[in-house]
Amino acid sequence: MTAAGGAGPGGGTGSRGTGSAVGRGLLVVGDVITDVVARHRGPLAAGTDTAASIRTVAGGAGANVACWAAHRGAADVRLLGRVGADAAAWHERELVAQGVRPQLVVDPLAPTGTVICMVDGGASAERTFLTDSGAALRLGPADWSDGLLDGVARLHLSGYLLFSEPGRELVAVARKAARARGVPVSLDPASAGFLAELGAERFLTLVEGVDVLLPSRDEACLLTGLGDAAEAAAELSRRVPLVVVKQGHEGALVARSGKVRVRVPAVPATPRDTTGAGDAFTGAFLAALLAGAGPQDAAAEGCRAGARAVERVGGRPPAPG
Repeated sequence: MTAAGGAGPGGGTGSRGTGSAVGRGLLVVGDVITDVVARHRGPLAAGTDTAASIRTVAGGAGANVACWAAHRGAADVRLLGRVGADAAAWHERELVAQGVRPQLVVDPLAPTGTVICMVDGGASAERTFLTDSGAALRLGPADWSDGLLDGVARLHLSGYLLFSEPGRELVAVARKAARARGVPVSLDPASAGFLAELGAERFLTLVEGVDVLLPSRDEACLLTGLGDAAEAAAELSRRVPLVVVKQGHEGALVARSGKVRVRVPAVPATPRDTTGAGDAFTGAFLAALLAGAGPQDAAAEGCRAGARAVERVGGRPPAPG
């Protein structure tokens, strides 16, 4: 870990790479969050108690993507994120245990972000988030070093970065550095709620130059104003070279050049908690691309990981072993 004020060329846990401009690694830049998952059955009882099963687990969209990429076979996965001193050591241990090389900046002022995930214990296992992004909102360009891209073949940016001014500046800096090295960039919009506040056109302007966009169905429709996911995917692919729309139990859509090219079926699953299913898809998708798979096969890997994710509580894969 490194103290606040920028990652620097030698900060963080582990090596930043060999100094080569190309490689096989994946660098994820995004949020590291403490998730408090409360699973309840039926409606919440206002003004009194509702029985629930409650667990505290490591989460965050960026961190989850990194962990699932490592879990699905990516050999060199790194994560740049910002945490508070309150939980920095715990989050570092959790990431290392998943095979991720964390580059965590410790914020001296803000606590680690926390999300309360209220999960309906019914058949859909749908979730509602109460989000305090904490230190994650303060990740910015001062935390970036071009050396982070040494040995990296792909850069993935969490969409949560776009919901703060420092994060937006970081996205611009990281994207420019990646372009200079010929490193493709992917981005997951992350939150339909925050996306609606930011505005669709502003979001699309901020992500110009991204190579792969991985929205959920709701996010794709919100970004285009279209009610049909396939139409939304096709429309987005006129602005981004490759668009993969995640549809949960309906699988995924792969679109290029204004047309849906492939419809990938979902993998059957019995949901317990849908938290992090989209992150699992993204991590597995990127791991497959790094291994040489095409978009269709990579999306199929994403669907398999998403199915596995919804059968677990929390957004992370099982720890190795």
